[in-house]
Amino acid sequence: MTKQVQQLDRVIIRFAGDSGDGMQLTGDRFTQETASFGNDLSTLPNFPAEIRAPAGTLPGVSSFQLHFADHDILTPGDAPDVLVAMNPAALKANIGDLPPGGTLIVNTDEFTKRNLAKVGYAANPLEDGSLAEYQVHALPLTSMTVSALEDFDITKKDAERAKNMFALGLLSWLYHRPTEGTLAFLERKFAKKPEIMKANIAAFQAGWNYGETTETFSVQYEVKPAAHPPGLYRNITGNTALAYGLIAASVRSGLPLFLGSYPITPASDILHELSKHKRFGVRTFQAEDEIAAIGAALGASFGGSLGVTTTSGPGVALKSETIGLAVATELPLVVVDVQRAGPSTGMPTKTEQADLLQVMFGRNGEAPVPVVAAQSPADCFDAAIEAARIAVKYRTPVVLLTDGYLANGSEPWRIPDVESLPTIDPAFAEPGQEDFQPFKRDPKTLARPWAIPGTPGLEHRIGGLEKADGAGNISYDPDNHDTMVRLRQAKIDGIAADIPPLQVDDPSGRARVLVLGWGCTYGSIAAAVRLVRERGGHVAQAHLRHLNPFPANLGEVLRSYDKVLLPEINLGQLALLLRAKYLVDVIGYNRMRGLPFKSEELAGVIQDVIDSE
Repeated sequence: MTKQVQQLDRVIIRFAGDSGDGMQLTGDRFTQETASFGNDLSTLPNFPAEIRAPAGTLPGVSSFQLHFADHDILTPGDAPDVLVAMNPAALKANIGDLPPGGTLIVNTDEFTKRNLAKVGYAANPLEDGSLAEYQVHALPLTSMTVSALEDFDITKKDAERAKNMFALGLLSWLYHRPTEGTLAFLERKFAKKPEIMKANIAAFQAGWNYGETTETFSVQYEVKPAAHPPGLYRNITGNTALAYGLIAASVRSGLPLFLGSYPITPASDILHELSKHKRFGVRTFQAEDEIAAIGAALGASFGGSLGVTTTSGPGVALKSETIGLAVATELPLVVVDVQRAGPSTGMPTKTEQADLLQVMFGRNGEAPVPVVAAQSPADCFDAAIEAARIAVKYRTPVVLLTDGYLANGSEPWRIPDVESLPTIDPAFAEPGQEDFQPFKRDPKTLARPWAIPGTPGLEHRIGGLEKADGAGNISYDPDNHDTMVRLRQAKIDGIAADIPPLQVDDPSGRARVLVLGWGCTYGSIAAAVRLVRERGGHVAQAHLRHLNPFPANLGEVLRSYDKVLLPEINLGQLALLLRAKYLVDVIGYNRMRGLPFKSEELAGVIQDVIDSE
C-alpha cells in the first residue's frame, strides 16, 4: 500500500513509560538516527530519582523528549506534537502537555483495571471520551511484540521487554528515520546474548513493518536535514562534551589529566567517560567520599597535573574547605558543579541553577574563585577548556557550572580541529633558582610560580596557613595578611581583562529591553527572543559565560537599556549580585520546576516587560 508522505519543518516527540520500559534507550536511539540524518535537534531526558520506583506509578514515569527540525532550533520544545504513552501512569503524567490535535500513541495492553487504579483513573480514558481532542492510536504494543517474537527461544518477559523496540521501529517508519545505526547498536549491545539480540532486532523490524502495512497510519512524515555549516558532526550530551573538553585542555597544555571524583547524580557520567580515555594520559580516581576526591585532585595539581573534581551541589558543600585550601596555596584546580534541584538531596534528577551563591561565597574567609558557566550541551566542551585555561594561567581553583538539563540533554556538535583550540602554557618554574620566591607574582597576572615538588632549587612551604608575601613562609603579620587578601582578590578581578567583552544581540538597534541570562537558560531565552521579534517586538539579548569576574563592559551594557529582564531557575541569585555591583534594578523572572523554561512562557514575560515601557 502506497502511503502519502507529508513534509514537516519540525517535530517534537515524547516517549513516556515506566522506568523499566526503556524510554531513555528508545529516545536515545531515535536521537542518534536523527543526528545521523542531519536534522538539528535538542533533547530533554526526564527520569525518576528512585533507582526503581514502584512499577506503574506516577513517581516511576520516565520520559524522553526530542525536538528535531530542518532549521536551527534552540530548545527541546515546549510541548510534544506526538506522545507515546506505554502505560496509564505515563499518560496521566504527560497528557497535560499534549496540545489539542496532537498525536497520542498508547499501549492498550497496560490499561488494566489494576494499572488504572494505581494512578487514580476511575474509568479507562481510552473509552470514556476524555481523549477526544487528540488523534489517538490505541495499539496493543506488548501483545504485538510478543506475537512477533513467538519463534524465538526467549522468555515471555524478555519478549515483553522488547516492546520499546517495536515502538521505536514504528516511530522510525512514521518519521523516515534511518535504521542502520540502531540495528548495529543492537548487535553490539546484545553480542553476548545472540537470541536476545535477534529478538530485539525482530521487534524493531516488526514495528517498522506494522507502520508500513497497517491502515492505522496512512501518512508518513519527513523532516529534511538542516543546513549546518560544513564539517564533521556528532550528537553529544553535555557531560560527554565536558569530558572531551577536559581531555582537549590536557592535550593543549601538555599536562596529564587527573580526575578525583565521587559518584553523584547528575555528574557521574563525566567520571564514566573519562575513565575510557587512558590512552590520552587520563587518570581517574573514584574516591571514598567527596572530600577525598577533591583532596586527591588538589594533590595532583601540586604534583604538576591538571587536577579536576566533578560533583553536584551537595558535593560542593563538602568540598568547600579544600577549595579554600586551593585558594590559599594558589594551585590550578577545576571544580565541576553539575547543578541539580535542592536543597539537601532535593530532586537529584531534575535541573536547577541555584548553586551560584554557594560557589561564589560558600567558603570561610575571603576566598574568591573564578566562575564559568556553560550555556548548552555542546558548549560544555568550550567551557571546560576555558575553565582549565583560567585555572592554569592564574593558579587558582575555577568552578565550572553546568546542570542536569545540559548534562543529560544533547545536540549536534561540530567536531573541532584540535590545532584550532587555544594553547595553554603551564609555565612551570625553572629549576636551579637561587633564593626561590614561591609567592613572587607575575606582574601581569599576579599568578605565583607553579613549582613541581622535587625540582632542585624550588623547595618551598605549602599549606593552608597564611603566607608571607613573596617568600611564602608562614606569617601572622596583620599587614601582610591584608596584603595577601587583597592580592588574591586582585588576581581574580584582573581576569576580567583576559575574557571577551559581553556581546549583545540587538539587530534592530531599537530595543529598550535587554534579556540577560546565564547557563542553561540560553536556549529558552534565545527561542523566546526569536518569537517576540517575529511578532514585531524589539528586544536585545545577552548571555553571560563568566560570572566571576564579570566581563569588563557588563555595567555599561546594563545601563544602556531602560529595563533588564533576568530569567533564572533560582530565586534571583545573579540578580542579587548585579543589583549589588551595578545598582541596576534588574527584573527577575524565577521558576524552579526542575525543568528548563518554556520559550512561549518567556516570550509572554518579555512582551509584558516591553508593553510596560
